[in-house]
Amino acid sequence: MKRLGERIKKRREYLKMQLNDLARKVGISPSALSQIEKAKAFPSITTLKSISEHLITTVGELIGENETLNKNPLITSKEKKFVLENGSGASLYLLSHHDPGKQMETYFVELKPNAVTHDFMTTHPGQEFLFVISGKIKIDLDGHEYLLQKGDSFYFNSVITHLVMNIHPGKSELLWIITPPNI
Repeated sequence: MKRLGERIKKRREYLKMQLNDLARKVGISPSALSQIEKAKAFPSITTLKSISEHLITTVGELIGENETLNKNPLITSKEKKFVLENGSGASLYLLSHHDPGKQMETYFVELKPNAVTHDFMTTHPGQEFLFVISGKIKIDLDGHEYLLQKGDSFYFNSVITHLVMNIHPGKSELLWIITPPNI
């Protein structure tokens, strides 16, 4: 309950809203809101919903449903999450926890020989960054081909048609970062 009050106060102050103003909008006394922020009282569900609406957030954010994600930024190599594998042998793994507030998404891409990324590297508003961890790849960016090998990186606007192909006789591995998250 203490953290709920802290989150409400922090959000209210972030929005530069006075306690009296928020209390009036929610329909409770300033004293009642102060008690909620100090964890001396717990709001009803209706009051909490109204507080969240006037603070332009969600009840979930105020109760801390995503807090564990923010407090645990580490993903060990054993914890990377498999997302999908396409028919050509390209596999995609998520390298971060789910968080609706993310501004970018980070992936590990594993490409078997001759694999291509046609199922998950699609055009969309935003930008992308690729770093070759191992192997050798070819990138087709709107009809222009680029050859990359271990240690090379590539940055481009995602609205441009693009495709990554493994041209290494073994597997190739990439770090792939996109913004905004779209998969």
